[in-house]
Amino acid sequence: MKSFASTLAGLAVGLFTLAAPLVSPALAQDKGLVGIAMPTKSSARWIDDGNNIAKYFQEKGYKTDLQYAEDDIPNQLAQIENMITKRAKVLVIASIDGTTLTDILQKAAESGVKVVAYDRLIRNSENVDYYATFDNFQVGVLQGSYIEQALGLKEGKGPFNIELFGGSPDDNNAYFFYDGAMSVLKPYIDSGKLKVASGQMGMDKVSTLRWDGAVAQARMDNLLSAYYGNKRVDAVLSPYDGLSIGIISSLKGVGYGTPSQPMPVVTGQDAEIPSMKSILAGEQRSTVFKDTRELAKVTVSMVEALMSGGTPPVNDTKTYNNGKKVVPSYLLKPVSVDASNWKQVLVDSGYYKESQIR
Repeated sequence: MKSFASTLAGLAVGLFTLAAPLVSPALAQDKGLVGIAMPTKSSARWIDDGNNIAKYFQEKGYKTDLQYAEDDIPNQLAQIENMITKRAKVLVIASIDGTTLTDILQKAAESGVKVVAYDRLIRNSENVDYYATFDNFQVGVLQGSYIEQALGLKEGKGPFNIELFGGSPDDNNAYFFYDGAMSVLKPYIDSGKLKVASGQMGMDKVSTLRWDGAVAQARMDNLLSAYYGNKRVDAVLSPYDGLSIGIISSLKGVGYGTPSQPMPVVTGQDAEIPSMKSILAGEQRSTVFKDTRELAKVTVSMVEALMSGGTPPVNDTKTYNNGKKVVPSYLLKPVSVDASNWKQVLVDSGYYKESQIR
């Protein structure tokens, strides 16, 4: 009997071993495909965004299809269509142009695919389920407030000369950045404490297509040549680090950044490494940090809730009207960074290593 029992036990172990691969953790955790459409690799932040989102989705058991369209709208449309064809369950889209996706998102809806707009609002479509972003108006407020503080405007100092730059006119966020900054700066412009020598105000005049630093540099060249031959520019509102680097190149080309002609107060956004180096060199004065790791986590949480029949986390149901609906949104908090707090915010948090910046 003992021998028979041992034989049965051996058979049981063998059968369990054969059956084990059928319930392997990898198979049990396969929750389907998520398509991740990013605009470009020309900005380090989008590379980080894509990598972070893919990493967190994979940790949760999803397969991912991460694509970069290199700022080519037809390319992004083709990539998204391909994701739908591959039967992605969810699309996470950081659009190049937030107004061009209506037809492809209708196709996604007809295929039962959910859509989360990532950082950039997708406009003119009812088929945007949720929006994950930062408080973009507050980004502009931080930029305007930095100029206000650096120039001593609250203390009545002035007048100072300022020039204004906006982001890409096809990016909904650009208007929030500009409006947030102007909520701080316009009262000083109205009172004469800030003067826009060029007279160029409003997104129709100051926008920078595709957030292109070379375009910003060329415009700054023109502004300096036309309006600042015998006067100093004291501040430049720049909504993005890539523009700031171009603006600073233009300023240095006419002698700014020297003891006799100090650099104006130049703002930025995204805490990109070239701009952090510029801040430590005393050129760019500030940037706005948006921790894309946290944005990726919020996005994954939204998708997890969508897939399980739960309610995705949102904290704003009023602000982001895309022209067809108010898109339920989750807004994260941006942080102003300059030479006084960069190590605490960027290095101590693990976002960068100090050796990357110094």
